[in-house]
Amino acid sequence: MSTNVPSYRSVTVRADLDSPLSRWLWLVKWILAIPHYIVLCFLWIAFFVVSVIAFFAILFTERYPRGLFEFNVGVLRWSWRVGFYAYGALGTDRYPPFSLGPEPDYPAGLDVAYPERLSRPLVLFKWWLLAIPHYLIISFFAGSPRAGWWGGGLISLLALIAVVTLAFTEKYPRDLFDLVVGLNRWVLRVAAYAALMTDEYPPFRLDMGGAEPDRTIWPQGQYGDGRAD
Repeated sequence: MSTNVPSYRSVTVRADLDSPLSRWLWLVKWILAIPHYIVLCFLWIAFFVVSVIAFFAILFTERYPRGLFEFNVGVLRWSWRVGFYAYGALGTDRYPPFSLGPEPDYPAGLDVAYPERLSRPLVLFKWWLLAIPHYLIISFFAGSPRAGWWGGGLISLLALIAVVTLAFTEKYPRDLFDLVVGLNRWVLRVAAYAALMTDEYPPFRLDMGGAEPDRTIWPQGQYGDGRAD
């Protein structure tokens, strides 16, 4: 097993650019994604409630209840898949599944390593005070929250530039895709940290590309969904 482990390994975000992509489908994806946006509105309400429950569980037991953890990971996965399909990346024409599970056959995926212990003192501060520098940065990247995803920021603007280029050249610029995924990866890392799912502080680093920058090895060889390494 490789010992070349990246400095950040709590959250892994995967994205595979589909080819070919429709030159014009992106114009109506906002309509096609409406069922997902409706479901995600309710899922993110539940995500907030679960995070509050987890806050007290961590404060008293130093543990994030596994079932609640898996639910919140599922909400992040679902949101990332919808964002990748729609205006968070526009990187695939495959309709996202209505699923909290990992869905390994879908071109976008996310995992969070389950922490066996979490810090009681950190849980009091990390979701607001410690994360403030990241909030300032990702508000520029992602814009305002919307239906469990984000919109109006740099990410959506770059994705739209990419698909306008696609409409005229039949190609999604690869460098632009790598940048868009890197920005999303930053946002998702901060989301997991703010939701108390890890004590590992997100790096101020833009890890671009569809794959993580290096082989990610979780503690005890486990991913957030329980799959063995």
